[in-house]
Amino acid sequence: MPRKRHLWHSCSSLSGGRSSSSGGRSKYFGLNADSRSITQPCRSIAAEEAKKARAAAAADLQSKAKELTDLQELLARRDAKLKQAQEAQAELLRKQRELDDAKRELDLTVEKRVQASLSEIRQKARMEAEESLKLKVAEKEQQISSMQRQIDELKRKAEQGSQQLQGEVLELELEATLRAHFPVDRIEPVGKGEFGGDVLQGVVSPVGQACGALLWETKRTKNWADGWLAKLRADQRAAGAEFAILVSNALPKEVDTFGYVDGIWVTDFRFVVPLAVALRQSLVEIASARQAQEGRKTKMELVYQYLTGPKFKHRVEAIVEKFADMQADLDRERKAMTRLWAKREAQILGVIESTVGMYGDLQGIAGKALQEIEALQIPLLEGSLQDETLGGA
Repeated sequence: MPRKRHLWHSCSSLSGGRSSSSGGRSKYFGLNADSRSITQPCRSIAAEEAKKARAAAAADLQSKAKELTDLQELLARRDAKLKQAQEAQAELLRKQRELDDAKRELDLTVEKRVQASLSEIRQKARMEAEESLKLKVAEKEQQISSMQRQIDELKRKAEQGSQQLQGEVLELELEATLRAHFPVDRIEPVGKGEFGGDVLQGVVSPVGQACGALLWETKRTKNWADGWLAKLRADQRAAGAEFAILVSNALPKEVDTFGYVDGIWVTDFRFVVPLAVALRQSLVEIASARQAQEGRKTKMELVYQYLTGPKFKHRVEAIVEKFADMQADLDRERKAMTRLWAKREAQILGVIESTVGMYGDLQGIAGKALQEIEALQIPLLEGSLQDETLGGA
């Protein structure tokens, strides 16, 4: 192209120059024929150069078209490869997603199977533990039942010993009470194997005269028995006592404080002293009357009338009422203290039972792995109960 332009420029310059020169010269010198002869070769050269230029341009255009075609083919191949790569990537992502889904499904399946296995194992372990626990509970219940029978037997023996001991304590308390209130009288306990009764009180007057005897019998039980009266009447005859008094916690239904039942005076321990004062005073008066008016039947009748009349009863009732008031005050104080002691005893027993129960529960669960506590073992409990029974006796 530069060469073409150069040749075209040279021919044009030559033709124009010569035309201008020839024009001038024609104008001035008349040389027009020579200028035509010079322009003709330049046109041929220009046509040839134009042809070459068109051929070069066509070749160049053809080369550019080929390059464009190659580029388009390259682009098409790259597009195809890109499409294949995208499709491969999409397929890879799909397979990855499917793989992830399959993995999650597998994990879920495995977890379900593991959970089912764990549930089955737990159920089996629970059943085995429950069966073992049932056996242990049955064994403990058998031990508890055996211990309860032993405890009941020990309680029965202890109650028997306790009742006997309570009876002896009541006898000693009655004996001490009579000695304290009637120091001049002869207070003698009745020995075992003799006529019967517990205490024989020989009444002595202020001047030292023997006035008679009172036979005392004590009963510390919950229920009244009418058979006691017949036995005490027989004991009274054997002892030669003027009066027989039965002191009991349980009284007949018709007796509230004290009363005369089938030839026997029956009273509660609260009214021992007032009843003893009344009976003793009657014996002293009878003895004095017998001594002063011995041989006089009238005096004896008066004394008999006095003993069987309302005056004697009223006097005894007045004495008993005063002592009853004093005894009621004492009972209120005793009940208050007994209530306090019972409350503390219940609290202590509750703590002990809760502790033993908790230890039993833990021992039932842990078995032999739980260390034994010597104070809660059966031999020691039996030994303690026997020691308490022997100590109480």
